[in-house]
Amino acid sequence: MIVKGNQKKLRRQLKRLPWKDIPLQGRTKDVGHGRSEIRRIKAATVSNLLFPGARQAIQIKRRRTNRRTGKTTIKTVYAVTSLTAREATGAQLAQLVRDHWKIEALHHVRDTTFAEDASQTRTGNAPRVMATWRNLAIGALRLSGATNIAAGLRHNARDSRRPLALLGLG
Repeated sequence: MIVKGNQKKLRRQLKRLPWKDIPLQGRTKDVGHGRSEIRRIKAATVSNLLFPGARQAIQIKRRRTNRRTGKTTIKTVYAVTSLTAREATGAQLAQLVRDHWKIEALHHVRDTTFAEDASQTRTGNAPRVMATWRNLAIGALRLSGATNIAAGLRHNARDSRRPLALLGLG
């Protein structure tokens, strides 16, 4: 679980851990989206955190450089997991966090493009069904090469035959 600012006491507890004394357990470098990014991960076995079941605390430092402007930002992210050090290495934890961010990115697209968080569909299976339809639309547009989902939706809305053709039905 990523520990955000709304979990002040837990975040403060994680920040106070002796991170300088904990060895680096992984480092990755990626280039994309107009920036280069270096991520460094440290993990520590913990007990008595303000999160029941936490076995490891994680610190990820992300150093991002905008390749166009040269501006560099450094952000520290904290997380906790119930996995022990034997169950997950630093590299595995880093991958789990990256996978979590991918899910968050999809949710961000669903919320900003479809206003999902404002939806009043709340009973029965309807929320799950609507999320599935939204994911289908996003996936179909991405497979067709769309990089901007909102623009792809507008493009397909202009001609009633386009959505069916996109799905291979028309």
